[in-house]
Amino acid sequence: MNFKIVTPEREVFADEITQVTMMTTMGEITVLQHHIPLVANLVPGEIKYKKGTEELSIAVSGGFAEVRPDGSVVVLADTAEHAHEIDLARAEAARDKAAKLMESAREKDDVNYAAMAAQMEKALARVRVGNKYRKLK
Repeated sequence: MNFKIVTPEREVFADEITQVTMMTTMGEITVLQHHIPLVANLVPGEIKYKKGTEELSIAVSGGFAEVRPDGSVVVLADTAEHAHEIDLARAEAARDKAAKLMESAREKDDVNYAAMAAQMEKALARVRVGNKYRKLK
């Protein structure tokens, strides 16, 4: 099936694959050929896809996924990075910064806590995918 991931900045991936697994607000879904059409909200996390026997990962910070009637899958992501593109040190620093901001916001009853929690989820997704890629090398 044809699979494409697009962000506002670039087309991250476009190719034929055999399956894709992603986290949605309804839970994890795996799409195979002949899947029913659907549209789903993505949560920050890992998108895993198989191309032949190879399983690859992309970290996304949220967005939408559409399974079209022709069987193709299109992901419109806020941000997306291939596992090999992730600067792990930078991702860990972003995670640590978000954790400190969240702690400070919790103590002050800051209304920006939800935004900081979203930053934390994005950073955690990048760290998870980056660590997974490093272990496979």
